Amino acid sequence: MNSELAHFQDGFVQALLAPDADVQADLRALVDQPGFSVYRNTVLKGCIDALQANYPAILRLVGEEWFRAAAALHARAQPPGDTRLLLYGMDFPEFLRSFPPAAALAYLHGVAMLDRFWTEAHVAANAVALAPAALASLPLERLGESVLALHPAARWAWFADQPVYTLWQRNRGTEAGGIDSMDSGDELVWTGEGALLTRPAGAVQWTALDAAGCAFLDACAAGRPLADAAGEALACDAGTDLASLMARLLEAGAFCHTPPCPNPPLAKEPA
Repeated sequence: MNSELAHFQDGFVQALLAPDADVQADLRALVDQPGFSVYRNTVLKGCIDALQANYPAILRLVGEEWFRAAAALHARAQPPGDTRLLLYGMDFPEFLRSFPPAAALAYLHGVAMLDRFWTEAHVAANAVALAPAALASLPLERLGESVLALHPAARWAWFADQPVYTLWQRNRGTEAGGIDSMDSGDELVWTGEGALLTRPAGAVQWTALDAAGCAFLDACAAGRPLADAAGEALACDAGTDLASLMARLLEAGAFCHTPPCPNPPLAKEPA
């Protein structure tokens, strides 16, 4: 009985968003009822509305008509897997990367990533950000061996060929942590950019981050000590000012307030 119910439920969900021609034969009588189309349209609209709310920078860049047409296609291919629609759209950036009408707008994928990063930072676990004094108290000989834990809300990316951060920042809106600079008058320089989004306190905030900074955080996220992270940053850009970079990351709240340890914790043996 449970397998029959699960089969019906899976088919019902599929029928809500799939074209009529793809509906299972045993659900045809259900789909043909006049009331089903009302329910189907309501569900699809809810998915589109959720994507529109979760990707405001993309909406502003492409316009509502374009966005909602693309969102409808994505919703049919990737229906929500969670009742919390705030989290819906994890795969939307990748959808835009391969979406033929977006082929001439290669930056949309990166801008959508930053919209998604905002959501992930917004819902991430709370944690106390690491204060600069916690590192200042370490002996110099231990500093390079220390491993820092990334704040749960920290999200970052480097976009080598496009000014994704500027495009996203100008189109994100006027919420706390951002600016509304669509009419700033600043000329857009078409070069690579990176971004760091964090939430050390109550609101998501963001800042520009260069390739060396992203490489530094990548190394920290991999559990490598600060000396290795510094080496990765210098390999990316030999002119990196490590002290200035560390100060910016600490100010942004990129790390957790956990005691720095000289070596990564050892993995436990399988039980």
